[in-house]
Amino acid sequence: MFKRMKEDIEVVFEQDPAARSYLEVILTYSGLHAIWAHRIAHALFKRKFFFLARAISQISRFFTGIEIHPGAKIGRRLFIDHGMGVVIGETCEIGDNVTIYQGVTLGGTGKEKGKRHPTIKDNALIATGAKVLGSITIGENSKIGAGSVVLKEVPPNSTVVGVPGKVVIQDGIRINKDLNHCDLPDPVADRFKEMQEELDRLKQELAELKEERIKVNGHSTL
Repeated sequence: MFKRMKEDIEVVFEQDPAARSYLEVILTYSGLHAIWAHRIAHALFKRKFFFLARAISQISRFFTGIEIHPGAKIGRRLFIDHGMGVVIGETCEIGDNVTIYQGVTLGGTGKEKGKRHPTIKDNALIATGAKVLGSITIGENSKIGAGSVVLKEVPPNSTVVGVPGKVVIQDGIRINKDLNHCDLPDPVADRFKEMQEELDRLKQELAELKEERIKVNGHSTL
């Protein structure tokens, strides 16, 4: 147990250059606290102490801002950076050496039964605000870009960006040159653009109607 806890602390020093001391990490890193609380809750969950397990997970959520269902299976050396708003569902499975940033959701797509949450393989990275939904697999060494919404399987050694998420790099080769991380789809901006175009069209029609009215009035006066 203490060996695993020491390993968790060492991961923080490896991943976060802001970590300065063991005391600081132990007392102030909410991601670390959430993982430790989950280990207790998961052990109780496996022994069918469902209410107690759920209570511990909710207390952990209150203090850390990270919600991990006690049924989720988490491997070794998970690093949750910052962590606020992270949600990990009941049937989610996370491998070893995975990194998750704040605002990530590993959730389901509805009310389906059975395995309904993602499987995250070893060495994957899920960036800020990404949503990985459904019973899909994120392959080993893959990266999910910030703000992406992933609904389909991701092969190993891939980089995914966009809404919906698309593989742009696989095995070090760029396979989607039309989608860059800095040019992610923005539905709000697209809607504003449509509204602006509609407004411009209405202004043009109004100007044409005014011109016709001026011609008619001018002609009748003559």
